Amino acid sequence: MSNIAIIIAAGRGERTLQDIPKQFINVYDKPIIIYTLENFQKHPDIDGIVVSCLDGWHDILRAYAKQYNITKLMDIVTGGSTVHESYRNALNVLDGKAKDDDIVVLHDGIRPMINEAVLSDVIVTCRKYGNGVSSLPYNEQIFIKKDEISTVKYINRETLRRVQTPQAYYFGKLRKAYEKAFSEKIGIYGPSYTNNMMVDLGETLYFASGSERNIKITTTEDIEIFKALLGTKRDSWLK
Repeated sequence: MSNIAIIIAAGRGERTLQDIPKQFINVYDKPIIIYTLENFQKHPDIDGIVVSCLDGWHDILRAYAKQYNITKLMDIVTGGSTVHESYRNALNVLDGKAKDDDIVVLHDGIRPMINEAVLSDVIVTCRKYGNGVSSLPYNEQIFIKKDEISTVKYINRETLRRVQTPQAYYFGKLRKAYEKAFSEKIGIYGPSYTNNMMVDLGETLYFASGSERNIKITTTEDIEIFKALLGTKRDSWLK
């Protein structure tokens, strides 16, 4: 049984207001996508990597992968106009290469701070329950709008979890889920993700560990936070 990562790097990154896609922005002379790939490269349980990449950037990504010794890179496919199309394209290229009981770990290329513990737990959770979704408790108060300026109702935060990538699913089940979702137009529209799609298809999801450091880079402010996190070291006295 193998564990194969699918990394999405197909966004154009308009919200960062930069001239190149945010996954290819250099931070301390290294592209953000390479920080992400390096964490999968060095994880002992990841056997291969497929990147769903923005069209026109494949050769650049291959050159970076060679430069930074990303030897687990199996393939680069062209991403779609949505995250679901990008994942489906990557799953298609795994036909004939992956077995039904192989685990596919889905991750955003613009979450470069993914660590070994989170990756390990999502794989273990998937092996135990059939899937694993990185998650965290919700620590803020959530209120439902009465109108644009007021509220009279809140949600108990103890009933909530925040979900991130990585997420892990068995290849065979995920492949069939995407076929069903696209053929029946279920769960693949709007701001949905694979986890939303799977729930819309009737699946129960299982929580794995997440991390507050596993930030998603969306804006220029997020890039500054990423740079700050790279420069921090956990104090030895912290539990």
